[in-house]
Amino acid sequence: MLTKIYSSAVFGIDASTITVEVNIGKGVGYHLVGLPDNAIRESNFRISAALQNNGYKVPGKKITINMAPADMRKEGSAYDLTLAIGVLHASEQLQTEKLDDYIIMGELSLDGSLQPIKGALPIAIQAQKDGFKGFILPKDNAQEAAIVNGLEVYGMDNLLEVIGFLEGKNEVAPFRVDSQAYFATESAMPIHDFSEVKGQESIKRAMEIAAAGGHNIILIGPPGAGKTMLAKRLPSILPPMSLDEALETTKIHSVVGKVQNQGLVAQRPFRNPHHSSSDIALVGGGSYPQPGEISLAHNGVLFLDELPEFKRGVLEVMRQPLEDREVTISRARFTVTYPCSFMLVASMNPSPSGYFNEPGAPVTSTPAEMQRYLNRISGPLLDRIDIHIEVTPVPFEKLSDDRRGEPSALIRERVTQARDIQTQRFKTQESLHYNAQMGPKQISEYCALDQTAKNLLKDAMERLNLSARAYDRILKVSRTIADLEAVKDISPSHIAEAIQYRSLDRDGWLG
Repeated sequence: MLTKIYSSAVFGIDASTITVEVNIGKGVGYHLVGLPDNAIRESNFRISAALQNNGYKVPGKKITINMAPADMRKEGSAYDLTLAIGVLHASEQLQTEKLDDYIIMGELSLDGSLQPIKGALPIAIQAQKDGFKGFILPKDNAQEAAIVNGLEVYGMDNLLEVIGFLEGKNEVAPFRVDSQAYFATESAMPIHDFSEVKGQESIKRAMEIAAAGGHNIILIGPPGAGKTMLAKRLPSILPPMSLDEALETTKIHSVVGKVQNQGLVAQRPFRNPHHSSSDIALVGGGSYPQPGEISLAHNGVLFLDELPEFKRGVLEVMRQPLEDREVTISRARFTVTYPCSFMLVASMNPSPSGYFNEPGAPVTSTPAEMQRYLNRISGPLLDRIDIHIEVTPVPFEKLSDDRRGEPSALIRERVTQARDIQTQRFKTQESLHYNAQMGPKQISEYCALDQTAKNLLKDAMERLNLSARAYDRILKVSRTIADLEAVKDISPSHIAEAIQYRSLDRDGWLG
């Protein structure tokens, strides 16, 4: 008997429906075709044990299973439940007319219980697009998949529960999530708050500007100055995610199995990879390409602590994704593209000893040692970081002050208002959303200066020996400062403040 049953394959952050054809005929054997990987080839052992332990059996006949389209590679153990139900129906141990209505996926344990799968959200989205009535999957993934409206999602605990549902012997209520209400509840303020940071008012100001314009920022300072503490609080002042952004971010996390019971990712991601990370861990890849840290930070913040300690080759592979805001991973027979629109926040010590070259420092390094340390970061990478800011230690008087600083909620309001101005400015340009994304054409159009501002910028570039690459960055940052003040024209004061945020471009910064 021939049976058709439906599942799905995740490719990048999108899914494609897979038709699984199971034919049982004369002879003996088990043949699985359609480019399955090793995990799928091994499924017959898991399926056989699960069926036997639940009162069913694999028929002692010739079983041929085709996973179509046959030229698309399938991977993972999520097809166990699909194949088991197909074998049961083809061998007439399962009587049902419902197989055409559902996508069925899940990993089987030997006792028949269902283990969670990866990519439940993109699979549910594709199932809804393809007109399926529902999606049967492990209960741990139900909340994640139920975000999709117009699709009945049935979370199951074990194989017997799935069989009973398909045969109509037991009623199972679909798992329902009000995505709008859930999103509103989960998108509350993050745990970390800027009010907990003592002192560092100038650094808070720089981070507010970075958040308002989507600018990448690097913090340079000695150990204990508060670089990591400040970076962890940056998501708390970014504008709340929209529902579309939350769905796109959740799809990426779903592909690597980091959602499950969490449901919708409503908070902006904060990723903090260790400096020993490989280039594949950072940008993604592998034999079956998976998203890397830069994609997991999509719509959020990527924090690279101790930037010079990362391998130079690892940092260099970030250059194109920082510019294009997506990363394409190519293999011999296919390519996969993952989005990676994130804010880069980096921190570093000013020297191998960890301190600036100044008289009061516990340990000092020579200017030559500091220069060699800084040269571990390439110029092209620094060129993609708009704001460079020096972080100095907080004096005792401010550390011991009991007064709390300005809360993140107030800073977020100002940042959101500035972002709204930019959204309105770039509404006719699909790929532009905030100032950091402006190219030469937009800079020329939206960053016009009066003669006084031009003279100030010219004088600063000549006297401080600013590099040519600092010019566009200063204009972008000054545009953001003007947006925070809700003014149309860039004034000399905006230019003057933006010039302060180019420390690493100044000749003589190391003394």
